[in-house]
Order: sequence, then structure tokens, then C-alpha cells
Amino acid sequence: MSIDQQVLTEALKAEYSAVYAYGLIAAYASPERTKMVAEYLAAHRARRDATIDALKATGATVPAAAAAYNPPFTVDNPIPAANLAVTVESDGAVAWRSVVERASTPELRRTGIDGLTESAGRLATWQAVLGVNPPTASFPGRP
Repeated sequence: MSIDQQVLTEALKAEYSAVYAYGLIAAYASPERTKMVAEYLAAHRARRDATIDALKATGATVPAAAAAYNPPFTVDNPIPAANLAVTVESDGAVAWRSVVERASTPELRRTGIDGLTESAGRLATWQAVLGVNPPTASFPGRP
């Protein structure tokens, strides 16, 4: 497996996990966040589908999503739901930053930059929801 295939596969796994997690987040998020959660879920689905296409273009076998993903903590009200969103977006930022750092082509690095930018923006929004100050990180996606 090439480096490009490896980083895209890891990014795809992060997107699969995000799509699943946003279903759980939607179930417990504050009602005023319904529209935002739906938008973020749609964005992750679009990024997942684009990543599948990019991975296919490299000739790699596309791994299937897991049947389920275990959240790292119990999600049973809006605060843990927002914390799960922070975790998901942080994981996505790490995966997309790896694409930026390790990709072999400018086109794939651009894809990584787009994914990292999207994840960092959503992460900052969720951090603001939770009252984190400042809500942004200097270098998003830094493990």
C-alpha cells in the first residue's frame, strides 16, 4: 500500500467514525443545535464519499465501515454529545493533517488541507459551545 493510500485510508476511517458518531450526537445534542448537527453530518458524509472516490482513484481497496463504533465515554445528554463532537473533529483534524504532511502530490495535499480546514472549523465551533477559551488551536490536527 502506498503512502497516499495509507493516509487516505486513515482519513476515511476517521470520516466513517464521524458519520456514525454524529448520529449519536444528534440524539443527545441540545435542540438548538439540531440544524448545526445536521449540517456537520452532511459535511462528513460528503467528505467520506469524496475520500472513497479518491482512494478508488489510487487503485486501493476501499475498506468498509465498521458496523458500529464505541464512543470513548457515555453520551447521554448535551454536554457529552458536544464533547463527543470535539473528539470526532479532533480525530478528523489529526487524520487530515497527516494527509497534508505525507501526501505525495499537490492535489492530495489540497484535499488534506480542505479536510483539515473543515474539521478545524467544526472543532472550534464545538469548543465555543463548550465554553473553551480560546476555542481554536494554533496548529489544528497536531497529535
